Amino acid sequence: MSKNLSVGSVTPQRAHFASPLLLKSGASLPAFDLVYETYGELNAARSNAVLVCHALSGSHHVAGVYGDDPKTLGWWDNLVGPGKPLDTNKFFVVGVNNLGGCHGSTGPLSTNPLTGRRYGADFPLVTVEDWVTAQARLADLLGIDAWAAVIGGSLGGMQALAWSIQFPERIRHALVIASAPKLSAQNIAFNEVARQAILSDPDFHAGHYAERGVVPVSGLRLARMIGHITYLSDDQMGEKFGRQLRHGERRFNYDVEFEVESYLRYQGDKFAGFFDANTYLMMTRALDYFDPAYDFDGSLDAALARARANFFVASFSTDWRFSPARSREIVEALLHNRRRVAYAEIDCAAGHDSFLLDDPHYHALLRAYLENIEA
Repeated sequence: MSKNLSVGSVTPQRAHFASPLLLKSGASLPAFDLVYETYGELNAARSNAVLVCHALSGSHHVAGVYGDDPKTLGWWDNLVGPGKPLDTNKFFVVGVNNLGGCHGSTGPLSTNPLTGRRYGADFPLVTVEDWVTAQARLADLLGIDAWAAVIGGSLGGMQALAWSIQFPERIRHALVIASAPKLSAQNIAFNEVARQAILSDPDFHAGHYAERGVVPVSGLRLARMIGHITYLSDDQMGEKFGRQLRHGERRFNYDVEFEVESYLRYQGDKFAGFFDANTYLMMTRALDYFDPAYDFDGSLDAALARARANFFVASFSTDWRFSPARSREIVEALLHNRRRVAYAEIDCAAGHDSFLLDDPHYHALLRAYLENIEA
């Protein structure tokens, strides 16, 4: 079997859903589109499908490239492909841009059929549970009665967890990586500061900036810089940047003096160049609202009582945003419900972003679990 090959050139697809979608907030979308990509082949029994759920800034483009441009490599290409841990010789892998996203699925940048103008700030708040409901519609369209597995990291892991609760009969394995059963107050606080950076940008225009032909770039830059600080570990930042001066000497001004400042500005500029501000606001609020135990008097045990899937839960030692203790909460609730669960706490210096990296130990664990899934 070939090892570590790419899925090659891929092409996004679009699915249109004409039936209204009732959202958790009580609002409704009259119709919607989802953009998605697939890798590998769906078997005759339609039993080998795996859904990959993306995190806040991710998209449907999980693996491969567009055309021959290596700069368009999918965000989890190191994991998905022939001979890779999520092996497309075995599995039919689906990546979807979540409802409300800014990579082609219906969202704030889309045209509101009721007004003929872009939704902008009028696009309704969408939750993790709403994403899962929309993904189930896509599964129906693709003829997939049950996923062999649903996998995701961070916000994607929350979706995998939600799948096991909302559609317990339609998921055989849930892989919940670098995630949490709900955000801590500190995490909600980080999200609020990031949102305020966007909301206070003069170019935000109450969320209808697209109609004015502008983008709240400053707010997006700051939001991403704040977020990026929380994705890295202190050790990794120290190792990569330390206190290195950009120009080798102090210049006694407020421009970029330290390498870490240069890095954060670069990340902020890059993010502001492709991500939508309203989508960022919506997705961070979806993170805030996610709490399966909310409807069960705060009991995660009770919330997960409906789950029937087997679980793989993984955390990373230096992830202080979604710490290992949060993953252990999920594991304990699953064990309380006598679910089969494998748990890995992985030593990795990269902080929250560890789930995106090609770490040999991490990938070996994923490979071992996925190889044991019957497809």
